[in-house]
Amino acid sequence: MNKYLSVILVCISIFVIIGCNNTKEKNSKIDNNINEVINSVKITINNKKYIINLENNETSREFVSMLPKEFNMNELNGNEKYIYLDNTLKTNPYNPKKINVGDVMLYGDNCLVIFYKTFNTDFSYTKIGHIDNLDDLGSGSIKVKIEK
Repeated sequence: MNKYLSVILVCISIFVIIGCNNTKEKNSKIDNNINEVINSVKITINNKKYIINLENNETSREFVSMLPKEFNMNELNGNEKYIYLDNTLKTNPYNPKKINVGDVMLYGDNCLVIFYKTFNTDFSYTKIGHIDNLDDLGSGSIKVKIEK
């Protein structure tokens, strides 16, 4: 009787150990996907291709998780294009004092802004990234596609 009980306990222990190891391996794979660092994404503005070099922050990571996205961005103040996103993002706003051509920012928790002129500001934003060599985007709305 003790022999059978010992064999049963050993078998149960083996199943428990194997099950725990498989769970750890699966969780490790999931964690690696979540922590994948993406440094840049593609953006097409009125059929011209650019790259957004992303900030290393939670807002950028949440933004990337929403991609791909296509939308029309509206003009504001002769220096920026904006769109209100369908969902909110985590923020860490600060006042950069100066906005540069190509800055991609989040105003509030759901307003995506692309700046196409440099100017001083008193407003606070959460930086998502920057587009190098961005052209003047003109006075109308723009068609935008952002993808990984």
